[in-house]
Amino acid sequence: MVFKRKLYDRMLQWRNERKGSTALLIKGARRVGKSTLVEDFARREYKSYILIDFAETSTEISELFENTRDLDFFFFRLQNIYHTQLYERESVIIFDEVQLQPLARQAIKYLVKDGRYDFIETGSLLSIKKNVKNILIPSEETRLTLYPMDFEEFRMALGDTNTFGFMREAYEMKRQMGQAVHRQWMRDLRLYMVVGGMPQAVDTYLNTNNLQLVDDKKREIIQLYDDDFRKIDDSGVASRMFIDIPSQLSGNANRFMISSATDSRITESINLIVKDMEDSMVVNIAYHANDPNVGMGLNKDYNRFKMFMNDTGLFLTLAFWDKSCTENTIYQKLLSDKINTNLGYVYENLISQMLRAEGNELYYYTFPDGNNHNYEVDFLLSRGSKIVPIEVKSSGYKSHKSLDEFCKKFSSRIGERILLYTKDYQKDGETTCIPSYFAPFI
Repeated sequence: MVFKRKLYDRMLQWRNERKGSTALLIKGARRVGKSTLVEDFARREYKSYILIDFAETSTEISELFENTRDLDFFFFRLQNIYHTQLYERESVIIFDEVQLQPLARQAIKYLVKDGRYDFIETGSLLSIKKNVKNILIPSEETRLTLYPMDFEEFRMALGDTNTFGFMREAYEMKRQMGQAVHRQWMRDLRLYMVVGGMPQAVDTYLNTNNLQLVDDKKREIIQLYDDDFRKIDDSGVASRMFIDIPSQLSGNANRFMISSATDSRITESINLIVKDMEDSMVVNIAYHANDPNVGMGLNKDYNRFKMFMNDTGLFLTLAFWDKSCTENTIYQKLLSDKINTNLGYVYENLISQMLRAEGNELYYYTFPDGNNHNYEVDFLLSRGSKIVPIEVKSSGYKSHKSLDEFCKKFSSRIGERILLYTKDYQKDGETTCIPSYFAPFI
């Protein structure tokens, strides 16, 4: 199934405004739907298109990019090979998995300058970076990122085009919606947590309504990611760190403990592996902000970070990896909020995904409480000239000691202070307590 993705509108904006002066590069993790989105866009918005999938392309196609000086002949060959006529300024050529053919990426500079057709590339940022060592990187690119389906896209896939708009209005009104509406919205959110935003998992859910089959699909994707990490790092460190993400978050440590996951210490090589993992977009990294203020990137601590998965549906499956499958009974308990375990780490991963999908960089902050423990603010956002600290809870409990102490410590820098939890909207002193489904609107 082809799902509605919000990035489509930005792609349309690129076409209308750039008018062929740049190529469009869609980057994102594997299996987030890049190829499907791009081909759907080409089919709807152009008179004709050619899709070159470099994962399956022939030697004949690859050899075309060894010499692109004669573009008339180049386009003539393409049209004949793909049996497709191209129309000037009305056709697009897609380079799918462009990282597998570096010469095609290099040719973008000259193809865009020619101006006859539009060009769209897809690939993961990591793979693209790994395969450009000996080529000229094109500057004529507009880059967009596709994430797993966000909560709004998930609801639209289920045929619900109204709920997310109502949620936005409720957030802006800063009023309670009442228990019946709130309970339904939380159940909608938990369904999103369980299924996740990977298009293949969502498609399986819609076609089968069987969460065990959804889990099987998610396991295939996790195995694919793990195989990729073993390819980029044959020492196995990246793979072990990836598999250990749920354990690390459930352990409630104030940083990712590399030594417990890999028997290694933070070194320059480990930092490079972490950067590669981040570039794969399979994981989201929250860095410690040593001086939490506007422009937190200036005080990012590369040696202190937390690692989340790009999709909470995948995260839940990885968390229950010890079972041959995540049984429907476990999923049903998750949906009804009756599972007998602390799900704080699951909600933390969910919020990281929701914030990242809205374009936010992820930062957090810890500081000692004077009793050999630490206060921790889960996420920090920059808004105008102030910062917005966020604490995440998986229950309706509205204690927020860490948030309070943080706001005392940095009182002049604080804008709104937010507790994300599972109950309806309310104010608790200066703290705004809001349900987790409001996270995209912060």
